[in-house]
Amino acid sequence: MTTEPRHPAPRALLTVTDLKTHFPVRSGLLGRVSGHVKAVDGVSFELARGETLGLVGESGSGKTTVGRTLLRLQAATGGRVTFDGTDVFAASGETLRKLRRRMQIVFQDPAGSLNPRMRIASIVGAPLEVHGMAAGKDELRAKVEELLERCGMPRTAADRYPHEFSGGQRQRIGIARALALGPDFVVCDEPTSALDVSIQAQIVNLLGELQSELGLSYLFIRHDMAVIQHVCTRLADMLRGEIVENGARDQILHDPQHEYTKRLLSAVPNADPKRRSVGVA
Repeated sequence: MTTEPRHPAPRALLTVTDLKTHFPVRSGLLGRVSGHVKAVDGVSFELARGETLGLVGESGSGKTTVGRTLLRLQAATGGRVTFDGTDVFAASGETLRKLRRRMQIVFQDPAGSLNPRMRIASIVGAPLEVHGMAAGKDELRAKVEELLERCGMPRTAADRYPHEFSGGQRQRIGIARALALGPDFVVCDEPTSALDVSIQAQIVNLLGELQSELGLSYLFIRHDMAVIQHVCTRLADMLRGEIVENGARDQILHDPQHEYTKRLLSAVPNADPKRRSVGVA
């Protein structure tokens, strides 16, 4: 009798284990630490290659801090983040430099995240210059124009300034900048919340197309279920710094277990008046 060989399950691209990010509270004339705000308090999850995990929660739940901490834009208090087998918090030197190329972020405010004094060519091209990924000005310009075009912007946008574009166009530029280094993983920190509803759909569709084309993995952060339920493979709900429910999208949408999840779902507008919202009597 021949036994079929067992193949190990593919390793997750990103593994977050017991992540904690606490901010000190200072009081008195000397500003002594009198306590801590536990913005993130023991968060754990995994993200597979090509997958989108939706991290959803009300304002102040800690979801944005999770994204910033695992990218080392914010110092962690404790826990471990592993990216493709590499300990993110222990990385330094060339190892950290390579990690930064593979892990990027799209910010919530497309206006505030773009330097108003820089032309778009400099904004999108800056990561390429810093990491030495363009041999000369001509190649740099060509790569910038290709990135802009891939994100639905004309090549001529490279010579203009951020204030000359609409919010949706600025977000496309922000996405182009995030893609400049060819990342595997992108934190999408409320990338559509500052945009009109009609433009939100365009940006969501763009992110989906880029994911299919480039095999990207997303951590999609959002404060409600209205958009996030359409773009994610799995959902994780955050409340007061902790994940209270985590699972496959369809399971959470159709059979939520936590009262907080039911409350988030009940707040989603329903186009069908005959259908009752989850958790509403």
